[in-house]
Amino acid sequence: MPHRQLLLSWILIYLATAVGCEWSPEQDNKLVLATTTSARDSGLLDAILPGFENKTGIEVEVIAVGTGQALTLGRRGDADVLLTHAPSAENKFVADGYADQRHIIMSNDFLLAGPESDPASIKNTPHIGAAMQKMVKKEIPFISRGDQSGTHLREQQAWRDCGISPAGAWYIEAGSGMAATLRMASEMQAHTLCDRGTFLAQRDNLKLAILCQHDPNMKNEYAAMIVSQAKHPHVNFRAAQQFVDFLTSPDIQEVIGKFGIAQYGTPLFVPTGHDSLKELTRP
Repeated sequence: MPHRQLLLSWILIYLATAVGCEWSPEQDNKLVLATTTSARDSGLLDAILPGFENKTGIEVEVIAVGTGQALTLGRRGDADVLLTHAPSAENKFVADGYADQRHIIMSNDFLLAGPESDPASIKNTPHIGAAMQKMVKKEIPFISRGDQSGTHLREQQAWRDCGISPAGAWYIEAGSGMAATLRMASEMQAHTLCDRGTFLAQRDNLKLAILCQHDPNMKNEYAAMIVSQAKHPHVNFRAAQQFVDFLTSPDIQEVIGKFGIAQYGTPLFVPTGHDSLKELTRP
């Protein structure tokens, strides 16, 4: 190796050590993405990540957890970029200096799924809060994510909005991701709040139906955030920025908008800038 290159390598290693991290030449070619289980369980990541890796040569390590856990990973500097869906928690993440901004990528909506027999008589109830009140009166089993995910946080808000503190044998916390929670609800013939994308991706294996949907207060917005180098100098900011640019590019926004149509007859997500969720309805 020429002396100049050798000297440069030693300087880079020294600088990396000085800021408290271990540097390797491969670091620039790896991106750690902390994201929600719904992004994984819907199949979206499988549809878009290979294109990013092929285009950039950057390997993406996916950590799929609830939004609360993803934000914790970001605060610790254990991820380079986040893709989550809890706006209030994300705004606090930005306000606390762990990211410069939220980049809105896509949305869908939350819905109530339950037994096809509809034991609580909530089918076509226009508002999820009203449906929840009916469920409570009959003490129909309800499965909560119970994991501080974006879905769980939205469910908790829905209970607060209708003045209910859920408790009792009918209220069960799964402590699991969305797909696992849906399977549990199916096995127990219980209700659950879920995102539309994961439900549609999983429903062929479920004995559940959509009972309450299109509540205007149940929009489910996904945003990407690059972890701040000011907080964690070792994060791969360059790769994270490339990933956000990729997600917001017209080509990938189009992929997101069409994802699910071929297999499920309807898109699972609405890309950034689209102001309607109507096309998420499947006849």
